[in-house]
Amino acid sequence: MKIKISRVIIVVNLLREEARLLAREAESYFHERDVEIKILPVQNDFDPDLLPGTDLAITIGGDGTLLYCVHILAGEDIPILAVNLGDIGFITDVSRGEWIEALEKYLSGYLGISRRLMFEARVERESVKIASFRGLNDAVIRNSGASKIICLRVHLSEIYVGRYRADGLIVATPTGSTAYSMSAGGPILHPEMEAFILNPICPFTLSNRPIVVPGDEILEIEVEEEQKANITLTIDGQDVFEILPGDRVILRKSEKYSHIILSDKRNFYEVLRAKLNWAGEPNA
Repeated sequence: MKIKISRVIIVVNLLREEARLLAREAESYFHERDVEIKILPVQNDFDPDLLPGTDLAITIGGDGTLLYCVHILAGEDIPILAVNLGDIGFITDVSRGEWIEALEKYLSGYLGISRRLMFEARVERESVKIASFRGLNDAVIRNSGASKIICLRVHLSEIYVGRYRADGLIVATPTGSTAYSMSAGGPILHPEMEAFILNPICPFTLSNRPIVVPGDEILEIEVEEEQKANITLTIDGQDVFEILPGDRVILRKSEKYSHIILSDKRNFYEVLRAKLNWAGEPNA
């Protein structure tokens, strides 16, 4: 079934000349087809009034640009065509030379959409919610200054799991499993799974290992009262929030999902093989 679009937003990293050129190319493409477009640079002062009536979002940049787009869409059911300008990213798997072909195949009904789990996080202080966030990749609780161990207590759906003494703790989605969590020794999950990774960063106790839990678990992370470091919560590398001793961070699966248009040029496993030099390739 063919898909009709009348309004498109293009999220672009204007710090890159190549991105600016491609944005102009996309602008001409849509103007020729009488499609309304709005170019949105990656910046801090986004106006949510720009979203109503949007049928499609295109990101031009890398995985970071896509995460910014997910952040401003705030769970709106808008499909994203993610165009990568460098090497193929773990999330952005459409290259510059493929974007028109991928778009037209999607509009013709030949390309599917990858439905990605998102999470909601709230911070409670003295049992009062003081902040809330939504993310696609990960929530990271860690020291914000010198390398000092922090102490966290973790419950899963009200069941006590344990006490972590570490540089921090990563809660990653399957999409985020190939980001910071992977660098910290965590497992790789297929991006359409419904699960979370709980991954300590450089734990003091080596028996504290990454674990994978079902997506319907509620994760509660309590910051112990006695701390020697300042602590921050970072969501997808976009939002940074200072948390204090005694605060609780509660994470759960969001009712909203991100919708990313699939490429028919390569699948997730082929991207992994190429990015990580698997299968005994010369640069492995």
